[in-house]
Amino acid sequence: MTAVLDLPISELAARVARGEVTAEALTAESLSRIDAARPLNAFLHVAHASALEAARAIDVRRARGEALGPLAGVPIAVKDALCTHDQPTTCASKILVRAEGGAPASSPEGGWRPPYDATVVARLRAADAVLVGKANMDELAMGSSNENSAFGPVRNPWD
Repeated sequence: MTAVLDLPISELAARVARGEVTAEALTAESLSRIDAARPLNAFLHVAHASALEAARAIDVRRARGEALGPLAGVPIAVKDALCTHDQPTTCASKILVRAEGGAPASSPEGGWRPPYDATVVARLRAADAVLVGKANMDELAMGSSNENSAFGPVRNPWD
């Protein structure tokens, strides 16, 4: 199963559409890879429960013969600069973190939860992509190296 995530996005979506792999299996494998790579600090938030729920809903729709979007079942991460109504948005800055739901004020898990999705996020959801989490980035998108996040730098897996 691990090799399937190395395929192009178009092939992943085609395999889900044909029923050769389930969206849930792709999502579970993606989440497993994310969890295994936690020391790299690439993610500020991982949406385990909501991602698996979205994947299961896609599988149910496919089983019913309903039309699927062009990215059906494909696990996608978005930078933390993009607003998501169901995941915290911090832009990798502690200025957008507040202590909510038991998360410490210094944690991205306590980030602002806007009541809307950014347009690109809404389009990804409409295409049936599965949002697995929010990727780390330079604070407030002020840079390009991922070394200046308020929550620590992203580490290079090859270094």
